[in-house]
Amino acid sequence: MRAAFATQTLASRLSAPLDRASAHLARARGWRRLLLALAAGAATALAFAPFYFLPLMAAGYSALIFLLDGAAAERRKRFAAFVTGWFFGFGFFLVGLYWMAFSFFVQAEEFAWMAPFAVTGMPAFLALFFGGASALAVSLWRPGPARVLIFTVSLMAFEYARGHILTGLPWNLPGQALAGTAAGAQSAAIYGVYGLSLVAMLVAAAPALWKDGALKGLALAAGASALLFAGGAARLAMPGPGVHDDVVVRVVQPNIPQREKIDWDLWGRNFAKHVELSKGAAPKDAKLFILWPENAASLVTEVDGAMAYLTKELPPQSTLVAGSVRRETDAAGTERYYNSVAVIPDARPGRIVIAYYDKHHLVPFGEYLPFAAFLRAVGLAQLAPYDDGFSFGAGPRTMNAGGPSFAPLICYEAIFPGEIYPEGERPEWLVAVTNDAWFGDTSGPRQHLDQARLRSIETGLPMARSANTGISALIDSRGRYAERIPLYRTGVFDAALPRAAAPTIYARTGDSLFLLMMFLCTVCGFVPLRRARTRS
Repeated sequence: MRAAFATQTLASRLSAPLDRASAHLARARGWRRLLLALAAGAATALAFAPFYFLPLMAAGYSALIFLLDGAAAERRKRFAAFVTGWFFGFGFFLVGLYWMAFSFFVQAEEFAWMAPFAVTGMPAFLALFFGGASALAVSLWRPGPARVLIFTVSLMAFEYARGHILTGLPWNLPGQALAGTAAGAQSAAIYGVYGLSLVAMLVAAAPALWKDGALKGLALAAGASALLFAGGAARLAMPGPGVHDDVVVRVVQPNIPQREKIDWDLWGRNFAKHVELSKGAAPKDAKLFILWPENAASLVTEVDGAMAYLTKELPPQSTLVAGSVRRETDAAGTERYYNSVAVIPDARPGRIVIAYYDKHHLVPFGEYLPFAAFLRAVGLAQLAPYDDGFSFGAGPRTMNAGGPSFAPLICYEAIFPGEIYPEGERPEWLVAVTNDAWFGDTSGPRQHLDQARLRSIETGLPMARSANTGISALIDSRGRYAERIPLYRTGVFDAALPRAAAPTIYARTGDSLFLLMMFLCTVCGFVPLRRARTRS
């Protein structure tokens, strides 16, 4: 009896200030509302790597809903909601993507002037998606819990659009915040990162279900979070597919500073460092794959003696899978460069490149320049060390070099769910090569790794990831790290290749379950309206 009374007293003490705070947010007007939205967005970004302050995700999105309650009461409610959502999004992306500015200081004498425009311009553009979602939600606003469903569906519709239009940038989707642990992200195997994001949004927005019941909503969010993580832990506890006893991957992390990596005069030194780290006998009676990061061996077939050096120094019978750049000249004499992965087995009497994979999802402004003629005229250029940037590859590819087949992903490509391998050509593992040295010791490389983990969970495929400065890792089919090299460490590891799991539900159905969930949430969001009309 006394314990129950104490619990009730504590609940009442917590409930009152939470309800006052929600009412304060709903009453905020003008610049106060916009500054609160900006702060809420910035706080929400701290739910992602490397911070993982997940309660701030609930606080931030719930705060935005309360702020939209105020916007919905205004005469120009759509405009008020759009501006409120834009300020939230600007704060979110300003904090979440600040690391992009570091890339402009690698060649500071040429690109540093662009950093302030990039660090504010990109968040300003991406914030349009939050503004649009907020305006749409307020157009359909309903009192009570229904508005949370309407807001969640509106935001996730715009998040889905953000991941697809203008080449897409599905970075820091709500579900990615749960990828700090394998347990938190396991349900992505069912409905992918967009479905996981929808669930994460519903949980995060629960404190806003009732205007005068924030504590009750917070308790609901805590309970739902516990179920989500418990379900993930239960899946991880189930027997897995094991490892290939006869296949070993050797992942190399050379840790070469970006300024040195793009200096052609240092090509030989950098190449030798990769080779030195790759030495060592292959495990007995096992197939050895050696992985090098993105652009590790640019134009390797054009450098005199490079292939002979690989033949001499690398373990016999091993297969090198290396990030590279290849050049080809078309019939008109035009040179084209491709950001590639080269497969270089030991084909006695010497190593040869038997296949290339060309990156097909290039980074705008980093690897190619959209509207190139116009932007060059005003003094802009891409960061790629080739005048015309890179050309687009044909698309995803499954490759075989003896042993289990694999699908290569180059850097940015690992952030796109559903574009991992060709339909009907499921590989047995994923090879990810990247170079995050552009972004320093920041949140960027850590957020990038979380997205790679999600691709393994979604597909049920293990992934070997070689990153120039880190974080290199071997990830099993459920997203657990079997091996990992920390950021900005030189290192190498050998590990048995984990086996692929059976195709996941998401691997078979794609985003269809997410779209079904969106439909059901939309229907539920309007049920109270129909009932109210029936009663009247």
